[in-house]
Amino acid sequence: MSETRFSRRYFFYGSLLAGAVPAGGFGSTPSLKAAGFKSVLDKLNVAGIGIGGRGGQDIATVATSENIVALCDVHDEYAARVFNQYEKAARYKDFRKMIEKEGSNIDAVVIGTPDHSHAAIALFAIEHGKHVYCEKPLTRTVWEARLLRDAARKYKVAAQMGNQGYSHEGTRTAAEIVWSGDIGAVKEVHAWTGGIYIGGDNVQSEPPEQPIPAALDWDLWLATAATRPYNQNEFRLWRAYLDFGTGGSLGDWLVHCLGPANLALKLSDAPPISVECVEIKGVSKWTWPTNSHIRYEFPARAGMPPVTVNIYQNLRGDVPYPDGMAADERLLPRGNNLAERGRYAPPEPGRERGATTGAGRSGAPGVPGGPAGAAQGGRAAAPTGMPGQGAGAPVDRARVPGNGALFVGDKGYMATCDRGEGVWLLPASRWAEYKLPPQILPRSVSHQQDWVRASKGGQPGCSNFDIAVPYIEWLILGAAALRVPNTKLMWDAKNMRFNNEEANKYLRPYVRKGWEMKL
Repeated sequence: MSETRFSRRYFFYGSLLAGAVPAGGFGSTPSLKAAGFKSVLDKLNVAGIGIGGRGGQDIATVATSENIVALCDVHDEYAARVFNQYEKAARYKDFRKMIEKEGSNIDAVVIGTPDHSHAAIALFAIEHGKHVYCEKPLTRTVWEARLLRDAARKYKVAAQMGNQGYSHEGTRTAAEIVWSGDIGAVKEVHAWTGGIYIGGDNVQSEPPEQPIPAALDWDLWLATAATRPYNQNEFRLWRAYLDFGTGGSLGDWLVHCLGPANLALKLSDAPPISVECVEIKGVSKWTWPTNSHIRYEFPARAGMPPVTVNIYQNLRGDVPYPDGMAADERLLPRGNNLAERGRYAPPEPGRERGATTGAGRSGAPGVPGGPAGAAQGGRAAAPTGMPGQGAGAPVDRARVPGNGALFVGDKGYMATCDRGEGVWLLPASRWAEYKLPPQILPRSVSHQQDWVRASKGGQPGCSNFDIAVPYIEWLILGAAALRVPNTKLMWDAKNMRFNNEEANKYLRPYVRKGWEMKL
């Protein structure tokens, strides 16, 4: 019976499914088994670079199975907790000295530094034969992204971008729902973040010089960026600044929010035709805009029609709600408490796949706006970024808190939240009766552990650089569009050029002397 159901529902996309699971595994590269890779029974010796924040969390996940042998951070106090957690690991401030001195004692590195230094650190590690796990958004520019992809291929290392939602059950379920044809042909996607990192007063004046903390090597932190006086906001709120971050939340939460769309709609298979910043607010000479709406136009891909992808950073959008939504029904579940957000949960033990999934993790509602959601206390305050009901229409802010995406199909709507952990159909009444399509994508243990497996010669990670680079390339075109707002930029991916010379300036980074990068 399941085979009959499979053929009927999946006929919608025909040849699409033929490439759903590549012959070499989930990734687009062949198996990494090669001479010199460790046995799966051996432990990798892993080093961490940039460990005070997200990098420390990545290290903790890897440490559950591997050896942490060296740690590097430019700020002794900021990284003190992680340094102390791994007392036997060698300590460094300069990643170059660490990799050169530790030599063959290091098999792989985890990079959790600010965006502007990702490419230089990753390239150095790859050229020294180290497997690399680098946090999203991988790089700030298209040129850097392609450089890292080519380096990983040349040196035959396992390289993975740290967009952990790509490994989540919910992201893969979202793709299977789209491929089933149950929401029809998707011609629009709307993704948003409820906030963006900014610096104080939007930084309408040049950041003043302040004393450099004794624990910080400011010059090393600047890495490829131009030399400048220290300012604590630039260090602590670096995502907001043009020279360090990647379009504000474009290089942060939107990498996560758009992961399900990139996978489900195969957006990396065909570069966008154009990208345009159609609305912008909070412009500054030093920081990324506080609010923006960026629109991408993609051509038809295998079995899929052209699609327009809209992203909203802390900005109201013009997205109609699906027909049949109740007055108090949310597109996304409420609030900032992860335990309260609706999450997709796999069927409970003993239930066959395809059974109705009515509840998420930690007791959170799997059906937004349903009875479980009502028990949370109804409407609550929410960030300002959300879709509306059409141009000029009032917006119920409680209906769309947090970060997420909406897929608009010609047969229905699907929503995802956060990194792709939550997925459901809209209106909620449809999700309540919905039976999940058959599972066709493999499931993951964890994003970091998939990289560990690949580093030992196993199947490539689902966000290895051959997959991550085409994704990040199209997404960070939006950062260039933010620098040339209200201009439709036509993209020539083959020649890596826009039809606009001003925009072309932002396809390569500024690199100060001594930090040059080449393969």
